[in-house]
Amino acid sequence: MSNGVEGNEERRRAADAAGPEPQGVPEPRPGGPDAAAEPEPATPVKAGTADRTEAGAGAKADEAPTGHADAAAPDASGTPADVPPDSPDAPDAPDAESDGIRYERLPDAPPPILDGVRAKPPAPPGLATLVAAAVTAVLSGLLLGDGLAVNALILALPLAAAAWFAARQAGRRPRRSSLCWGAGGLALLAVPVWSDAEWPTLLAVLAAAGLGALALHGSRKWSGVLLAPLGLVLVVRRALVWGWRGVRERTAGGGKDLGPMLRSVLVAVVLLVVFGGLFAAADQAFADLLGSLVPDVDGGSGVPWRLFLAVLGTAAALAVAHTAAAPTRWDGLGPGPGRARGRVEWALPLILLDLLFAAFVAVQAAVLLRGEDVVRASNGLTYSEYAREGFWQLLFATVLTLAVISVAVRVAPRSGPRDQLLVRAVLGTLCLLTLVVVASAVRRMDLYMGEYGLTRLRLSVVAMELWLGVVVLLILAAGVFGARLLPRAVLASAAVAVLAFGLASPDKLIAESNLDAHRDGRTLDLAYLSGLSAEAVPALDRLDEPLRSCALRSIAVPGALWYATSLSQARAHEILTARPVRDHPCRDILTDDIYPSVR
Repeated sequence: MSNGVEGNEERRRAADAAGPEPQGVPEPRPGGPDAAAEPEPATPVKAGTADRTEAGAGAKADEAPTGHADAAAPDASGTPADVPPDSPDAPDAPDAESDGIRYERLPDAPPPILDGVRAKPPAPPGLATLVAAAVTAVLSGLLLGDGLAVNALILALPLAAAAWFAARQAGRRPRRSSLCWGAGGLALLAVPVWSDAEWPTLLAVLAAAGLGALALHGSRKWSGVLLAPLGLVLVVRRALVWGWRGVRERTAGGGKDLGPMLRSVLVAVVLLVVFGGLFAAADQAFADLLGSLVPDVDGGSGVPWRLFLAVLGTAAALAVAHTAAAPTRWDGLGPGPGRARGRVEWALPLILLDLLFAAFVAVQAAVLLRGEDVVRASNGLTYSEYAREGFWQLLFATVLTLAVISVAVRVAPRSGPRDQLLVRAVLGTLCLLTLVVVASAVRRMDLYMGEYGLTRLRLSVVAMELWLGVVVLLILAAGVFGARLLPRAVLASAAVAVLAFGLASPDKLIAESNLDAHRDGRTLDLAYLSGLSAEAVPALDRLDEPLRSCALRSIAVPGALWYATSLSQARAHEILTARPVRDHPCRDILTDDIYPSVR
């Protein structure tokens, strides 16, 4: 017995010398499965709560298990006790330095919407891309401060070069469709070269930008066609950072260092400025030649404005190049087909709409074909008043019909050939009746313009109505041959319409139409005609004095530089130089009714 007691005392002294035993961790049994496992550290708790924790542990130890409900009861953090520690529902374990409070893990944020369609960042731009961007910046600062004409077409060339070089560096080859869209954009820039009117020029520039964006992105679906221009705007910030990375890499040294080229360009500029100034001071003819070629940065468009244009050109060139190297696939954001409806649910409202359209077409045939007597007898309106009264409603009805067709196609029944035949019959009938509505609207506006003359607004809405008719025809063709090419066909038709509208010289058409009506005995709105662009000068030159001078006095035809002068502006300048405007009092002439006096 004494030997056993002494053995126990020796083991106790050895344990005290080794240190205190961890509290709450059971000693593994010899040979058990957890014999080699390391003991888990005790869970940290707040100071002052140890007594309550031990008391609670003792109370729980005295309680008998009551079943699965108690076993799965949540702990203090709100998480069930039987949740594995590696489960995503389990709370994060508190750190040793924390306050001991357990926090629930928040769900991960959803990925950005563009992550699925945005390409990987391209490699930094090469030397050729940076040079093209620099040329675009210089030309933007020099040529864009005095109006748009041939300078828009000149600026498009380095932009296209930047896109080409960036795409080649990224290993991308342009598709035939992209080349066609690019060629269409360049063709649209012929409108500012030809026309001096601001409104067709603006339409042409915007349409050219849209075609260029489509050529860079290669979109084919509606989402891509509509969002491609927005992609060029969204990529500007990343494109500037991308371009700066390329500049830093090139200036850091290497086989394609930008330093020697920049120094060479700087020396060339200094030499040209010095010797050009000397030659201009020595000969007035050479000075006049330089004055016509080099923009005046001291005039109304000063240095700050031209620097802003240069920065804008740089951003545009880098955005175009970045998009060409890594385009965003906007087609991936398009909505999928809607939930197919039943035949009756889908066809009933559309068939009723077809019947309504048919009734309206029948009334239009009775009124517009039988003439003014029927109109006056039915509602007491003149032919022109009747035409003006319904044009805008018919234009809105055409646009709304296109929206109805687009929704109907997405939810159309598609369970078999019979459903396909039903969809073609119902929507085809609606499209045919819509074409009659378009023809009625155009006829109404034609009658109204025949009575009151042509204006910019009237000509624009007629052109838009005609284009909507073309869209309806394209929808009919898509119902027969398939809708795969419909988005690009609609965009191509819009580009062709804008190009034809700009090259037709709309201000010249307006002036000639009003002068022809004036020859037939109608009054002339000379105040409106005097607000047209230089396109109208050849037509207004036919007026007698003092009407001619009063009409042409307000039309500004300045002697702009060659790159900012359109062909119509050059023609008007020749006319007014040969026959200058005379000084006549025009206040009464511009406000009174003018009776026929056209040569």
